[in-house]
Amino acid sequence: MNIRSLYRAKLRAEELTPASDVLPMGTYTLPHPIWSEKEVEEVRITHNEPDTMVDKLAFNAVQLLRKSFDFLSGFNRGDRNEKIWLNRICFLETVAAVPGMVAAMTRHLHSLRRMKRDYGWIHTLLEEAENERMHLLTALQLRKPSWFFRLAVVCSQGVFVTMFSASYLISPKFCHRFVGYLEEEAVKTYTKCLEDIDGNGRMKVWRTVPAPELAIRYWQLDSEASMRDVILAIRADEAHHRLVNHTFAALRPNDYNPYPPGF
Repeated sequence: MNIRSLYRAKLRAEELTPASDVLPMGTYTLPHPIWSEKEVEEVRITHNEPDTMVDKLAFNAVQLLRKSFDFLSGFNRGDRNEKIWLNRICFLETVAAVPGMVAAMTRHLHSLRRMKRDYGWIHTLLEEAENERMHLLTALQLRKPSWFFRLAVVCSQGVFVTMFSASYLISPKFCHRFVGYLEEEAVKTYTKCLEDIDGNGRMKVWRTVPAPELAIRYWQLDSEASMRDVILAIRADEAHHRLVNHTFAALRPNDYNPYPPGF
């Protein structure tokens, strides 16, 4: 029985009818953590103090990017509304989904070229890349970017993919530490988003805006979940990526990956 038949059988069991022959977005996904209510609420902002020169370079590079993007986007000026938040989430996730894929591809080719095993890193890196892409696809359910936004993404992606690929060939440690610090900033960003949602500004509407069906399927949320619940799940993902990449930065390239699939 193929995947389409299995899916239709599941729909019949749930007394549902597919709208078309196209399977819903998010049907094909890699293993990933499903967070409990306690886990998403307990996420905290943390910081891994840079010790070595490589760590300091990675940290300063992330701080430069963060401050430059905040200034250019006007993120800290005025009351942040839904449009501002969705634009920020969409843009950042197009960047955040790059490192995992580049690192996985580099290690994959390295394994093929040297005819040696990878020690389990590839699957975790691919899971991270897809997880970040699902963040983007979830945000896109609420807003469709303009042509100018799409052009900015194409240009920034071209630059970032090139620079990160070259950097990973030179120093994987720097790259994983860079991503670790990038995820620290992501946790701060989504924490700020939750503060805006819980405040009295224009983002309080996300307390009641229903979560997209994609998000409910992907994170196995309650059918009555709101966008606030989605942001909590995304923040938990970012905190997980923060831990994984800081761990990878401390390992040698041939050390075993301590994270099993879907952890």
